[in-house]
Amino acid sequence: MFHAVVYLDHHHAQVLHFDAHQVHAARIEPQDRRAHGHGGSEHPLFEAVCQAVQDTCEVLVTGSHPVIGQFRHHVEAHRPRLAPRIADYRPAAELSQSQMLALARQFFVAHDRMAGLPTPG
Repeated sequence: MFHAVVYLDHHHAQVLHFDAHQVHAARIEPQDRRAHGHGGSEHPLFEAVCQAVQDTCEVLVTGSHPVIGQFRHHVEAHRPRLAPRIADYRPAAELSQSQMLALARQFFVAHDRMAGLPTPG
């Protein structure tokens, strides 16, 4: 799918891949809880999120300001090919799936319009 929205906190991530007709949701938990929170290239939650969105054209990342800052650093340092596909990092309180989807749809319509791109249907 062309778009995804991610919500990150210190314990899990919620990822929604979507287009005009369908939504695929996934909840991501870190595989190794002992390594959780220590950052670095092996951060299991961040790596799992990167893998989940690696084939997505445009991604919106939301969550608490500190966590999305850490994720941004992780992407730039360890997944530089993914960095250009992340359209924005937006601080947000935890959202329901329907709230995440509404936020992302609104964001991508405006983002694509500003970039002169048609939003995929």
